[in-house]
Amino acid sequence: MSLTSTDNAIAGRKASSLAVAGTCPDSLLRAVRAEVSRGLDWQRTADCVAGMLRHNLPDPAVILPARLRRGDPACYQSHLLYAEPDGSFSIAAMVWLPGQETVIHDHVAWCVTGVLQGREYEEVFALTDDGRALRLAARNVNPPGAVCGFAPPGDIHRVRNTGDGVAISMHVYGADISRLGTSIRREYTLPTRS
Repeated sequence: MSLTSTDNAIAGRKASSLAVAGTCPDSLLRAVRAEVSRGLDWQRTADCVAGMLRHNLPDPAVILPARLRRGDPACYQSHLLYAEPDGSFSIAAMVWLPGQETVIHDHVAWCVTGVLQGREYEEVFALTDDGRALRLAARNVNPPGAVCGFAPPGDIHRVRNTGDGVAISMHVYGADISRLGTSIRREYTLPTRS
């Protein structure tokens, strides 16, 4: 299987993703903590956190200062908002200018995303040809208020801002990205099939 490490691809973002750059409402932290503490499997935890987040999406201005909500022409930005001291979850805000996208990747743990502003387009992939290629499995257009949760192994995807303005989303991870530097486990450079 042809995969690339994220160490080189995200080296420039690791340093900025380690320090807390914004804030997270206490009520949201308590709600995520309550769901995570239930000790469910990864997919059920992601589903429960997603259900809770649908009713608790904050305004981008509450979690990030104006200078971080503008985006960066170099690439999309990930800003750490909170990391639980025991390492069980962390929360980040992603800021995307129009046309910015991730590489095709998967994650180290479960993840829940909620779009706060703008529009994100997601392509979901599945391994095929005995792991030698990727098959496009789904396409999702996620407007403000859209929330989804997923867990490995069904978490191979690519996300981009297809809107005309800045997109901002909240990401809750079942891992401590302040220690890991990223939630990405692998980047996929395999051929893709429709």
